[in-house]
Parts: sequence; C-alpha cells; structure tokens
Amino acid sequence: MKKIILTPNAPAPIGPYSQAILVDKTLYVSGQIPVVPSTGEVIIGIEAETQQVMENLQAILKEAGMTFDNVVKTTILLSDIGTFAKVNEIYGKFFKNEIAPARETYQVAHLPKSVNIEISCVAVKE
Repeated sequence: MKKIILTPNAPAPIGPYSQAILVDKTLYVSGQIPVVPSTGEVIIGIEAETQQVMENLQAILKEAGMTFDNVVKTTILLSDIGTFAKVNEIYGKFFKNEIAPARETYQVAHLPKSVNIEISCVAVKE
C-alpha cells in the first residue's frame, strides 16, 4: 500500500508528484532542489545549494521516520560536473554511517528553476 509523505519542512511539489512515497518499508523521495521551504527562495551557489538540498531530503526522511542511515541509493543531477568535488564534500557530511549508499551522478543540460543541483533518494526502514 502506498502512503504519501508530505512535510512543510521541505519544498512543496511544483507539479503532479509527491515529496515522497512510502511503499511497505521503502521510501522513494522525489528529486529535491535548493529551495527554502519557508520562503520559496531559491538558493544560489553550489555549496549552499547542496546544503539546502540535503536539508530538504533530511526533512522528508524525518517525516517518514527515517534518517540518512536508511538511505540505500541516491541520484545526483548537476548542471556542471566540475562542481562534483564541492558537492561530494558536503553530501558526505550527511552520511555518518560507514556504509554509504549506492549512487550515480550525472551532468544535465537544465534543472527546474535553473538550479545547479537536484538529488533524489531511496531509503529502507529496517
């Protein structure tokens, strides 16, 4: 059975999708961009953007009763693969567990609201 996960502590969906869907013990989190949930402000600058995206993901995970320790897979979309090292440094700070999730990273031509990063994830509740 599918359960919609929605929190005001992450940006509201800007289209026909949910922040996340929980199916049994698996959480599928939609791609998050660097938008401040309380104001709708788009953050600029790859370090600040990455931090905001990770905070948005964290809020959704929390709403579902999970943490980054539950994340098994992430997908990172970047407007410039040259920013990968900066993104990786900030991203890594959110995974305190020795077992990092599986991941792929792509450079893409364009992201919503002309941001530089979008990250989605899949998490499993044990």
